[in-house]
Amino acid sequence: MPPLSLYIHVPWCVKKCPYCDFNSHTSPQSLPQKAYAEALIADLQADLAWVQGRQISSVFIGGGTPSLFSGQTYQDLFGQLRHYLDFADDCEITLEANPATVEHDNFEGYLKAGINRLSLGIQSFNPQHLQTLGRIHTQQDAFNAISLAKTAGFSNVNLDLMHGLPNQSLEDALLDIETALSFNPTHLSWYQLTIEPNTAFYRQPPTLPDDDILWTIQEAGQHKLAQAGFLQYEVSAYSQQRPSKHNLNYWQFGDYLAIGAGAHGKVTTPEGIFRYRKTRLPKDYLAAAPLQQARLGLEKIAPEDLYFEFMMNALRLKDGVPIDYFEQRTGLA
Repeated sequence: MPPLSLYIHVPWCVKKCPYCDFNSHTSPQSLPQKAYAEALIADLQADLAWVQGRQISSVFIGGGTPSLFSGQTYQDLFGQLRHYLDFADDCEITLEANPATVEHDNFEGYLKAGINRLSLGIQSFNPQHLQTLGRIHTQQDAFNAISLAKTAGFSNVNLDLMHGLPNQSLEDALLDIETALSFNPTHLSWYQLTIEPNTAFYRQPPTLPDDDILWTIQEAGQHKLAQAGFLQYEVSAYSQQRPSKHNLNYWQFGDYLAIGAGAHGKVTTPEGIFRYRKTRLPKDYLAAAPLQQARLGLEKIAPEDLYFEFMMNALRLKDGVPIDYFEQRTGLA
């Protein structure tokens, strides 16, 4: 069987960014943290038959803005998750955090829950670019969040950065990288802004740098990161000997359970390899999950499609995927 990960989706944000096409919704004044955590457990219970006897190698809590939930909520949630799932001793557990929604006490609470990796959505340190991107945090919020994470005891921190932004120069893009490197993160996600359907930017497209500028930024940024010891292992991922286990499992065609509103999963069973998704709208999810009825669209991947599915993921990795993984993870020779 392939390695098994767990994806948990928290669908609420303070404000939806104009470039975001993820399943995120403006948060109510009072977040239903307890009810949502209980729904996640019921959702998991509906899928447990697929993964009996298998160990969880990584967990990723994405959104939305998972850092809107308290440390205590995650301590209670993971206490329940560990009752049902076998977590590897070296399990990587990542939580996405918005710099505007973090507090020292919550960071300490996340650590107590077993969360051992943070992914901070910085996107840019430039105040003008932050405003253009519709981010709710400031440059100082970003500085504070990184410092708070380290003070709380996180030793594995990813910083998300974007490039190819409206009115962004080469100097702007490189300064973002230099600023990020000054905090000594273990991992950087550095990806180009793309305009996706069903976003505010799609409805009113901003003017982006032309292809020549984008290529210059890409080459110069990769060079600067390499000089700092950050090796590119995936299209937009760079690390100092600590690549994301969770991301690698995606690209190496591993399995991943998915719980939470709009979450997507993939599981290997004796009957074949299946993809599925969960009810998208938070209100509908909160109604369906306690009844173990949140799963939608269970679809078996046809054997003839497995070649494409495998390669579509593998080609994101700089080093590709070992050839024996193909047979191990597709069942095809």
